Amino acid sequence: MRKTMPPVFFGHGNPMNALQRNAWTDGWSAIGRQIPKPKAVLAVSAHWYIPACAVTANLIPRTIHDFGGFPRELYQVKYPAPGSPELARRVRDLLTPVSVELDESWGLDHGTWAILTHVFPRADIPIVQLSIDERQPPSFHYEIGKRLASLRKESILVIGSGNIVHNLHTYAWGKREIQPFDWAVRFEKHVRDSLLKGDDAQVVTYESFGRDATLSVPTPDHYLPLLYLLGLRKDKEQVSFPVQGVDGGSISMLAVQIG
Repeated sequence: MRKTMPPVFFGHGNPMNALQRNAWTDGWSAIGRQIPKPKAVLAVSAHWYIPACAVTANLIPRTIHDFGGFPRELYQVKYPAPGSPELARRVRDLLTPVSVELDESWGLDHGTWAILTHVFPRADIPIVQLSIDERQPPSFHYEIGKRLASLRKESILVIGSGNIVHNLHTYAWGKREIQPFDWAVRFEKHVRDSLLKGDDAQVVTYESFGRDATLSVPTPDHYLPLLYLLGLRKDKEQVSFPVQGVDGGSISMLAVQIG
């Protein structure tokens, strides 16, 4: 009997986490050991944020190094997981009447592989990415998550990868560990409390939280993957936070697991 998969939102943070071992990457590894092994993974990454709804349909997705200024060893990382055109078509069908492109030009960006390098280090599980349509409001992404809910019973693990708080302008690059900014702490707590209460509206309409939201989510790309996971949640289903912490004062590393 197939188990209902527990979708997970990962705060992925710095791409260097792909090479490092720390409290966050140890937490990602623990998640991979604790959840049932999925048939495939559907990933919604902050780094495929385009004016279209698309899903990767290639058999062998390439490892995309979509960043600059990092050590050479990071650009040498490969995550050779297979793709799944079958899952891509399934996602397209579930999202009808939304128009979904079957895309073979994209691959796995670091929002996906930097996480999965630790969660599933053997890279033996098929991976498909779903883009974030930048033209659409937050409510659209929440509703897309609802339409994908049946995948949980098909042994498909749906993951979101971004950061609930993501402000690179205030990030302490290369500096010693600093305390999180007060606005980052308040906003993360607001989202966490809303998730625990089952108050989806508060999470979807995050901009209503004022200045703290403006500073914590200066652009929506890293926040929106959370809304897909929220849409997958069944009524009164348990929410947990298996990874916690703030990096560089303004990057929330919070992970959210449903079920």
